[in-house]
Amino acid sequence: MSAKFPDYVPAGVIPAALMPFNDDLSIDEKSLRKHIKDIASTKGISAICVNGISQELVALSEAERERTMNIMVDEVGDDIPLMHGVFAESGQEAAKIAAKAEKSGASCLLVFPPSQFVRGSQLRPEMAINHYRAIADATDLPLIVFQYEIASGQGFPLETLIKMAEAVPTIAAIKDRTNNPVQHEKNIRVLQSLSRPVNVLTTHSAWLFPSLVLGCNGILSGSGSVIANWHVQLWNAVQNADLSAATAIWDKIYPLADCFYANPVLDMHTRMKEALVMLGRLPSANVRLPWVKVSEEEQEKIREALKISGLL
Repeated sequence: MSAKFPDYVPAGVIPAALMPFNDDLSIDEKSLRKHIKDIASTKGISAICVNGISQELVALSEAERERTMNIMVDEVGDDIPLMHGVFAESGQEAAKIAAKAEKSGASCLLVFPPSQFVRGSQLRPEMAINHYRAIADATDLPLIVFQYEIASGQGFPLETLIKMAEAVPTIAAIKDRTNNPVQHEKNIRVLQSLSRPVNVLTTHSAWLFPSLVLGCNGILSGSGSVIANWHVQLWNAVQNADLSAATAIWDKIYPLADCFYANPVLDMHTRMKEALVMLGRLPSANVRLPWVKVSEEEQEKIREALKISGLL
């Protein structure tokens, strides 16, 4: 099966789905189906991300990732493009995952850097180029570069991103989590102005409104699994240069953003699960190791944020 949306360009509002688990930590397929249909029913989104970090990708087996993709395609694959996460420590393995995802019905691929990159890949740009080239050799689907903070060791300098785009023509976008407004703006201005533009999709959900104003061409965010409709409203207001409307919707989003993305940031998707439980949209907030459930005190902070935002 080839991609059902072959002309899809990664842009616009793209929620990243969460992963519900049963009490025995097996995948809760019934709740996953409901969750993905809830997201897909939001008018104005342009795609949904599956098998990303928001779905606890690294804690899923290969078989579970394939099953998750099949469930997504079964439920909403005819209605909306699906962005499939690709995480592997070798280019060869990443290429296999990419080919399977295309065959299953993915419309584009979100590629995570291997963990070995933290040891100094900034000094070896050919490592990143070769990793993405190996994937591109296995599929013609558009690729999205997951851009981490430079200080993490897994982020790429802008010069490297430009070289990657030149060497791998199917790189269509980056998911920008540089977490630096100056660098974020430079990425937007440079990458989106290349002779073959590369879209910048913001994942700076803690400061989403300012990020969008800088001119990025999309949102790719786990919090879209909770408030996809508000992301669409904020996106549309910014695109229409309606500052008053954008400020009003951001004022509703901000308490949740401040809560979800508080330190430690690695709990962000766990907090979102708790929020969906409180909203009656998931039966439990179970997580797999290495993640752990948040404390009762933090659950109350989530509840309070939902109340301040007007969702409870």
